[in-house]
Amino acid sequence: MDPTLKTKTTDALKEGILQFPPQMRTAAKYILDHPSDFGLDSIRKTARKAHVSTYTLVKMAKKLGFDSYESFRQPFRHALLSSTNVQADTGWLDDVSDQSSFGPVYRDAAKNALSIVKNSLEKQDIEQLEQVADMLVSARSVYLTAVRSSYAVAYYLHYVGRMALPSLQLIPRHRNSAIDDLNDAGEGDVLIAITVTPYSRETIEACAFAKKRGAKLLLITDSEVVSPELQPEHTLVASVLSTHHFGCFSGMMAVVELLLAFLMTRCGEPARDRIRSYEKLRIENNAYWVAQKKH
Repeated sequence: MDPTLKTKTTDALKEGILQFPPQMRTAAKYILDHPSDFGLDSIRKTARKAHVSTYTLVKMAKKLGFDSYESFRQPFRHALLSSTNVQADTGWLDDVSDQSSFGPVYRDAAKNALSIVKNSLEKQDIEQLEQVADMLVSARSVYLTAVRSSYAVAYYLHYVGRMALPSLQLIPRHRNSAIDDLNDAGEGDVLIAITVTPYSRETIEACAFAKKRGAKLLLITDSEVVSPELQPEHTLVASVLSTHHFGCFSGMMAVVELLLAFLMTRCGEPARDRIRSYEKLRIENNAYWVAQKKH
């Protein structure tokens, strides 16, 4: 089987999602978000999970040029079964789970964090990360926006990323809306937006506004397709599956660390000079706590 067939099919789903009717669009987004489940599950199970009919899945297969639903699913199944997954030794977690009533909570949360970090990193493409780094470094201004829980990730990306990109701006500023701070954005600029399900209205509207102004868009999110109308230049996808109600950001932070490593490498000595200058400034202004010597 052609090892690139899954990638070709995924690309076709992304490109065609705007033209698909509503039910087919829902199915396409499910497949893009859950390729492993799609490769393993029966058509009935996939239809139930995606909240569409089996007829919709069969119709989509034919629209994409496959002669049957099974031939449509087969590249995803093949990619899943032929991959070699090296599992970390997590036996110690099973030992921890017996130590107290919170042991199982610790075990499940830790296993989940390890799993989504691995899953999120495996999804990344080195060539795409290089392209993202080049796009950001060559931009006139780089805006960065997020709200609520995603804001913590954006804050960290800005705190470290500005060492490589002095033009990096975390918005909104001064209690404004992100759109207010994008008023001067245009061609030559880039907006980085971080959002996860359920997607923030403010963030999606800021993305649409920036694209309308001619700025490029980088999404850091939990899905290949957030809004079919956005058409970002690049999307970095991280898993945020959690054992509690809110998303777990371990995987997304790992992806952000990858991006920062690429930016620091691309910017080289100028970035290292800025880091040294900030360190010098903080030391001179007693930014760090130092234990007093006892007399």
